[in-house]
Amino acid sequence: MPDPRTEKLQVFYDGACPLCSREIAFYRRQQGAEHIAWSDVSGTSEREIVPGLSQDQALSRFHVAKPDGTLISGGAAFAELWAVLPAFRPIGRLHRHPFFLGMLNGAYELFLKLRPFFRSVIGKRPPVINKGLPLKLGRPDN
Repeated sequence: MPDPRTEKLQVFYDGACPLCSREIAFYRRQQGAEHIAWSDVSGTSEREIVPGLSQDQALSRFHVAKPDGTLISGGAAFAELWAVLPAFRPIGRLHRHPFFLGMLNGAYELFLKLRPFFRSVIGKRPPVINKGLPLKLGRPDN
């Protein structure tokens, strides 16, 4: 696994989770994503991903490591990720404020309870493939 003490924010995600994979794919397409080290922890045989973060922990919650090695999880980890991506930077900075961070953490904890349901629903759908073609709205062609 990459060293979290690089000059980049390091994101740890569950690549075997269909929902997580789609979300990470979205973030990876954003401007600024090249400044992030993306680490799929689902297929590793290492029990400890980085010091202080086990594979089980990394698979159960969203985690990031700041360039200084500080581990952050939950809503605060999303705020850190958003703060690196220019399109999300204002919302990332806003959610670092204790009031908004509390709301974000509460929403994330609710999501974690509903995650098994979302995973089962999304896992049954075929992946969405958009090769840069415009979306056609309206009735399907016959």
